[in-house]
Amino acid sequence: MATLSVWKFETPEGAEQAEAAALDLQTRDLIRIQDAAVVSWEIGKKKPKTKQLNSLTGAGALGGTFWGMLFGLLFFIPLIGAAVGAAMGALTGAFTDVGIDDSFIKRVREKVVPGTSALFIMTTDAVVDKVAEAFRGVNAELIETNLSEAEEASLRAAFAEG
Repeated sequence: MATLSVWKFETPEGAEQAEAAALDLQTRDLIRIQDAAVVSWEIGKKKPKTKQLNSLTGAGALGGTFWGMLFGLLFFIPLIGAAVGAAMGALTGAFTDVGIDDSFIKRVREKVVPGTSALFIMTTDAVVDKVAEAFRGVNAELIETNLSEAEEASLRAAFAEG
Protein backbone atom coordinates (compact mmCIF):
# COMPACT_ATOMS: atom_id res chain seq x y z
CA MET A 1 0.00 0.00 0.00
CA ALA A 2 1.25 3.49 -0.85
CA THR A 3 1.12 6.45 1.48
CA LEU A 4 0.90 10.04 0.29
CA SER A 5 2.39 12.16 3.05
CA VAL A 6 2.74 15.89 3.36
CA TRP A 7 5.45 17.17 5.71
CA LYS A 8 4.89 20.87 6.46
CA PHE A 9 7.82 23.04 7.55
CA GLU A 10 7.74 26.42 9.28
CA THR A 11 10.15 28.03 6.80
CA PRO A 12 10.20 28.31 3.01
CA GLU A 13 13.50 26.36 2.99
CA GLY A 14 12.48 23.52 5.33
CA ALA A 15 11.15 21.12 2.70
CA GLU A 16 14.26 21.55 0.56
CA GLN A 17 16.35 20.57 3.57
CA ALA A 18 14.16 17.49 4.14
CA GLU A 19 15.15 16.16 0.72
CA ALA A 20 18.48 15.01 2.16
CA ALA A 21 16.76 13.06 4.93
CA ALA A 22 14.38 11.42 2.43
CA LEU A 23 17.25 10.46 0.13
CA ASP A 24 19.21 9.01 3.06
CA LEU A 25 16.20 6.92 4.13
CA GLN A 26 15.84 5.62 0.59
CA THR A 27 19.52 4.71 0.20
CA ARG A 28 19.34 2.77 3.49
CA ASP A 29 16.24 0.90 2.19
CA LEU A 30 14.09 2.28 5.01
CA ILE A 31 11.57 3.76 2.60
CA ARG A 32 10.77 3.42 -1.08
CA ILE A 33 9.97 6.76 -2.69
CA GLN A 34 7.53 6.42 -5.57
CA ASP A 35 7.29 10.15 -6.22
CA ALA A 36 7.92 13.43 -4.44
CA ALA A 37 7.54 17.18 -4.87
CA VAL A 38 8.37 20.31 -2.88
CA VAL A 39 6.26 23.41 -2.34
CA SER A 40 8.06 26.52 -1.10
CA TRP A 41 6.03 29.64 -0.33
CA GLU A 42 7.96 32.84 0.30
CA ILE A 43 6.32 35.54 2.40
CA GLY A 44 4.78 38.21 0.20
CA LYS A 45 4.31 35.92 -2.81
CA LYS A 46 0.82 35.23 -4.16
CA LYS A 47 1.54 31.59 -4.89
CA PRO A 48 4.16 29.01 -3.96
CA LYS A 49 7.00 27.64 -6.08
CA THR A 50 6.66 23.93 -6.81
CA LYS A 51 9.03 21.31 -8.17
CA GLN A 52 8.99 17.55 -8.66
CA LEU A 53 11.96 15.80 -7.09
CA ASN A 54 13.02 13.58 -9.97
CA SER A 55 16.24 12.59 -8.19
CA LEU A 56 14.24 10.87 -5.44
CA THR A 57 11.56 9.14 -7.45
CA GLY A 58 11.22 5.52 -8.45
CA ALA A 59 10.19 3.90 -11.70
CA GLY A 60 6.51 4.21 -10.77
CA ALA A 61 6.57 8.02 -10.51
CA LEU A 62 3.25 9.75 -11.03
CA GLY A 63 4.73 12.60 -13.03
CA GLY A 64 4.23 16.31 -13.44
CA THR A 65 0.59 16.04 -14.52
CA PHE A 66 -0.44 14.63 -11.15
CA TRP A 67 1.54 17.20 -9.15
CA GLY A 68 0.40 20.08 -11.35
CA MET A 69 -3.25 19.17 -10.94
CA LEU A 70 -2.95 18.58 -7.20
CA PHE A 71 -1.06 21.83 -6.61
CA GLY A 72 -3.52 23.72 -8.81
CA LEU A 73 -6.36 22.36 -6.73
CA LEU A 74 -4.61 23.14 -3.45
CA PHE A 75 -3.17 26.58 -4.05
CA PHE A 76 -4.69 28.39 -7.00
CA ILE A 77 -8.48 28.09 -6.60
CA PRO A 78 -8.92 31.64 -5.24
CA LEU A 79 -7.40 32.99 -8.48
CA ILE A 80 -9.83 31.33 -10.91
CA GLY A 81 -13.28 32.13 -12.24
CA ALA A 82 -16.57 30.31 -11.77
CA ALA A 83 -16.36 28.20 -14.95
CA VAL A 84 -12.90 26.93 -14.09
CA GLY A 85 -14.07 26.52 -10.49
CA ALA A 86 -16.77 24.11 -11.66
CA ALA A 87 -14.16 22.09 -13.54
CA MET A 88 -12.00 22.04 -10.41
CA GLY A 89 -15.01 20.69 -8.52
CA ALA A 90 -15.07 17.75 -10.93
CA LEU A 91 -11.33 17.33 -10.44
CA THR A 92 -11.83 17.25 -6.67
CA GLY A 93 -14.21 14.34 -7.24
CA ALA A 94 -11.55 12.53 -9.29
CA PHE A 95 -9.00 12.93 -6.48
CA THR A 96 -11.55 11.62 -3.98
CA ASP A 97 -11.97 8.54 -6.15
CA VAL A 98 -8.27 7.80 -5.65
CA GLY A 99 -8.14 8.51 -1.92
CA ILE A 100 -7.35 12.23 -1.68
CA ASP A 101 -10.44 13.58 0.01
CA ASP A 102 -11.80 17.03 0.84
CA SER A 103 -10.52 16.93 4.43
CA PHE A 104 -6.96 16.20 3.21
CA ILE A 105 -7.18 19.10 0.74
CA LYS A 106 -8.61 21.43 3.40
CA ARG A 107 -5.89 20.54 5.96
CA VAL A 108 -3.11 21.12 3.45
CA ARG A 109 -4.63 24.43 2.27
CA GLU A 110 -4.95 25.68 5.84
CA LYS A 111 -1.42 24.72 6.85
CA VAL A 112 0.75 25.34 3.78
CA VAL A 113 0.63 29.13 3.63
CA PRO A 114 3.07 31.98 2.86
CA GLY A 115 6.24 31.59 4.93
CA THR A 116 6.09 27.77 4.98
CA SER A 117 7.07 24.86 2.76
CA ALA A 118 5.99 21.26 2.31
CA LEU A 119 7.42 17.98 1.11
CA PHE A 120 4.79 15.90 -0.71
CA ILE A 121 5.96 12.32 -0.92
CA MET A 122 4.37 9.06 -2.06
CA THR A 123 6.07 6.10 -0.44
CA THR A 124 5.83 2.38 0.16
CA ASP A 125 7.64 -0.01 2.46
CA ALA A 126 8.42 2.59 5.11
CA VAL A 127 10.09 1.56 8.36
CA VAL A 128 7.94 4.01 10.29
CA ASP A 129 10.06 4.31 13.43
CA LYS A 130 13.18 5.03 11.34
CA VAL A 131 11.33 7.62 9.27
CA ALA A 132 10.12 9.31 12.45
CA GLU A 133 13.67 9.18 13.84
CA ALA A 134 15.05 10.88 10.70
CA PHE A 135 12.64 13.79 11.18
CA ARG A 136 13.08 14.03 14.96
CA GLY A 137 14.22 17.51 15.96
CA VAL A 138 13.02 18.97 12.66
CA ASN A 139 10.26 21.51 13.06
CA ALA A 140 7.80 19.68 10.80
CA GLU A 141 4.17 18.65 10.97
CA LEU A 142 2.96 15.50 9.26
CA ILE A 143 -0.33 15.42 7.34
CA GLU A 144 -0.95 11.96 5.92
CA THR A 145 -3.41 9.96 3.85
CA ASN A 146 -3.11 6.26 3.14
CA LEU A 147 -3.98 4.90 -0.27
CA SER A 148 -5.02 1.30 -0.88
CA GLU A 149 -3.39 -0.66 -3.72
CA ALA A 150 -6.52 -0.18 -5.82
CA GLU A 151 -6.52 3.58 -5.13
CA GLU A 152 -2.82 3.82 -6.02
CA ALA A 153 -3.38 1.97 -9.31
CA SER A 154 -6.34 4.23 -10.04
CA LEU A 155 -4.23 7.31 -9.26
CA ARG A 156 -1.43 6.14 -11.55
CA ALA A 157 -3.91 5.43 -14.36
CA ALA A 158 -5.64 8.80 -13.93
CA PHE A 159 -2.44 10.81 -14.06
CA ALA A 160 -0.15 8.69 -16.26
CA GLU A 161 1.98 10.72 -18.61
CA GLY A 162 2.93 9.86 -22.17
